[in-house]
Order: sequence, then C-alpha cells, then structure tokens
Amino acid sequence: MPRLNRSALALLLLTPLVLTACGGARKAKKDQSYLAQDVETLYSAARETLARRNYRLAGAQFDEVERQHPYSVWARRAQLMSSFAYYAAGEYQEAIGAAQRFLSLHPGSREAPYAYYMVALSHYNQIMPVTKDQKTTQQALDSLGELIRRYPNTDYAADARLKIDLARDHLAGKEMQVGRFYQSQGLYLAAIIRFRTVIDNYDTTSHAPEALHRLVESYLAMGIPEEASKSAAVLGNNYPSSKWYDRSYKLIGRWVPDAPRKGAQS
Repeated sequence: MPRLNRSALALLLLTPLVLTACGGARKAKKDQSYLAQDVETLYSAARETLARRNYRLAGAQFDEVERQHPYSVWARRAQLMSSFAYYAAGEYQEAIGAAQRFLSLHPGSREAPYAYYMVALSHYNQIMPVTKDQKTTQQALDSLGELIRRYPNTDYAADARLKIDLARDHLAGKEMQVGRFYQSQGLYLAAIIRFRTVIDNYDTTSHAPEALHRLVESYLAMGIPEEASKSAAVLGNNYPSSKWYDRSYKLIGRWVPDAPRKGAQS
C-alpha cells in the first residue's frame, strides 16, 4: 500500500465544491452492481467507506456517484475522490484513469493541480528497483515535470521537485548497475557509455562520484591512462572528500606516478 499523502487528502476534502454542472458519465464496471440511489446518499456512503479505509470499495462507490448522477455537482468531486481512493488502495491505473478523466472534462478547474498530482504520485509509486525495467520511472518523471510546468507555484509542485530528484537518482542507479555489469564482463567500452550517461545526464545525483571512478577504472583497463587522468581530475575537483576520489588516485598513481593530486586532503 502506498504512503498516503494526508495533506493532499485534506486539501481535496476541504476545497469547496464548484457548482458547475458537468457531464462525462462512464459505464459501470461489469463486476459492480448498485441500486439506484439519490446522489447525497451515494456520496455520503463513499465518504464513510473511505473513512473506514476500505479504499478499493470507496473508489468503486465514488465511481457509482458519477455513473448514476453524471450531471450533478457531486460527480465532479467524486472523480477526484475516486482517484485518491484507488491510489490509497494501490490501484494505480484506476487512480490515473479517474484523474485523467477529470482533467479531460475540467481542464481549467481550480482542482486540476490535484488531479495532475494524483497522476504523478500514481506513476511515482510504481517505480521499480534498479534491477528492473525503468519505464515507470520515466513516466513518473514526465508526469512530475508536467505538474511543475503547469502549476509551478503550488505545494504539489514543491513536492514534485523533491520526487524528481529521487527519480533521477533512481535512473542514474540503473545506468550504474548496467555499467558495473558490463565492466565485470570486460566490456569496457559498453561500460564507459553507461558511466558517461550518468556524468552527462545525472551529474547532480549521488551516483556521479562513483561513475567518474568507474571511468578511471575502465579507461585504465583499456590502456588509455590519459582519459583516466582526466576523469580522475574531474573527480578530484568536484568531489575531493569522496571515497571514490582516493580510490581513483591510488589507481592513477600506479599508471601515472607524476599525475597531480588535485584537491588532496592533508
């Protein structure tokens, strides 16, 4: 189950209803069957289910509000509540679908930033370990970036910026994992390409110092001490306190004894 963003839920619950009718009914899920009820009863029941933390059922009940009363003022709010409920249940595709449905019908709504936020969170919580394919990580970055571009001054954007840094670090970790594998197999050119990707595209992540050190190792293994020295110099200039700095210069010292030890500590 995902880490629930309580402040985001509070903002959603407290935002006043916008009294503009809206359309957009969709067909009920085949496995869902509810008796026709008035909209207030349906919506209240869904809220109560949500309060009991029966998130999956709450999502279905909010969907039913929209299905039975598509033109009521409650249908609009039900779409957002459905998105949150499914997100809380770990049903991320349903959460994304509900949020995107809201955005397609109400793109200029004051609640649109929240809908974009739910899409971004749902992608973010599907990020896989670095040993797996990172398609979901890129989707998270894309949706987080879209939220920031559209609503840069919101609290949602502030949280998105933090998550972008973590997602970028994750992608860099994937490049390092693949690069280290190539290096262990003696495929040094392929490894260098991966390590260079980290330096060129993810230089602000925590993996950059190690990437420079692995470049030193790989260039030395290929018999190119000049390039190894350049990478070691960049490492010394930018990360003089890193453990990778000392490891690199120990290696360089064996190949190029007179190489300058930039940023050396006493």
